[in-house]
Amino acid sequence: MNIRPILSTLRKHRIPTALIVLEIALACAVLCNAIFMIGQRLEAIHQPNAIDEAGLSIVTVRGLNPKNAADDLPRNLAALRHLPGVKAVAAINVVPLSNDGWNTGFTTQSGVREFSDDSYVNVAEYLVTADADKALGLKLLRGRFFHSEEYAAGTLGKSFMPTGHAIVITQSFARRMWPDQDALGKVLYMGDKYSYTVVGVVADVLRPDRNGGGLASFSYSVFLPMAPVEAALNKYLVRSAPQDRARVLREAVSTLEKISPEAVVNGKTFSDIRNAYFADTRSMAWMLVLVCVVMVAVTAFGIVGLSSFWVGQRRRQIGIRRAVGATRADILHYFQTENFLISSFGVVLGMLLAYGANLYLMQHYEMARMPWTFFPVGAVTLWLIGQLSVLGPALRASHVPPVVATRSV
Repeated sequence: MNIRPILSTLRKHRIPTALIVLEIALACAVLCNAIFMIGQRLEAIHQPNAIDEAGLSIVTVRGLNPKNAADDLPRNLAALRHLPGVKAVAAINVVPLSNDGWNTGFTTQSGVREFSDDSYVNVAEYLVTADADKALGLKLLRGRFFHSEEYAAGTLGKSFMPTGHAIVITQSFARRMWPDQDALGKVLYMGDKYSYTVVGVVADVLRPDRNGGGLASFSYSVFLPMAPVEAALNKYLVRSAPQDRARVLREAVSTLEKISPEAVVNGKTFSDIRNAYFADTRSMAWMLVLVCVVMVAVTAFGIVGLSSFWVGQRRRQIGIRRAVGATRADILHYFQTENFLISSFGVVLGMLLAYGANLYLMQHYEMARMPWTFFPVGAVTLWLIGQLSVLGPALRASHVPPVVATRSV
């Protein structure tokens, strides 16, 4: 089809054409960035977490005297182990996705005191007692977990860091620190007082929070062996069969409440913790979906309204074309081609706006760079929306009889 008459018509209707082009451009920019952000949030929600979540419960005890921790912790662990259906129990300072992060920095260079040094990498610090690997369901990839003699106390009054020298790290953190080497046997340093030898590498375990980092550092975690003497170990990991989890959790809370009436005891399944952590992310994803739906609807209604207006304004032109031999298919194709040209102008402008918006978000909100593949996807989406939106008015135009059209003013 010759597009010169179409372009001539569009030049005569510059303002409505420009409005639709801008509307399509804005929709393209918003859709590309919104879909990209939705994808990022879904990726975060489904980030692999290499612990056995199905049968894991967490019981937290607060309000005990820290000076009695060396007596309270072993007693509580023993009581929980004797509950029917419990497979493993351990104490820990913090759990993944709890928004209660313990973070520290490690470097591969000795003698570096300042944590602001570029060689330091921020990680989540899990202090664990014996059997934590069984309670969490950690997946050992290389090396080993801790020997019994490696569970050491911390330097009371100074630091919760254990005085032992063994550490287990996640695979992603190992790759970050030694990209092309095996991490086993390597040494990590924290300040000039603490050094730890890597004895094991486990599959990636998520941090309690992202700590301002991106998805790449979400699984930078380390495990340090701690004797059950520190008040910081106020969370108990309770492993059971998934079908027994609710009952075991109730009995665990009840047992610790009876042992320590003065304490505040509460329990959650790990599924509850995960759902609570990602609740805001899920809500934001749905909000972005709503934004996309609204933008698509507004764009579609705008195209329908303008096309319907033009059909009414050009009934005489349509009638003349029909009278000189144009078929219904010709009229239909005319409006479809016209809409494709308008959509193309809008899409080109929209991709430029989408790129600019992504650069702005990268600079001010630490958003990742949007892959180029989102641009053609957005373009095709808006072309399809445009063709579907114009279909109704175009069909009505193609069904106008030539005699009726030529008599209209």
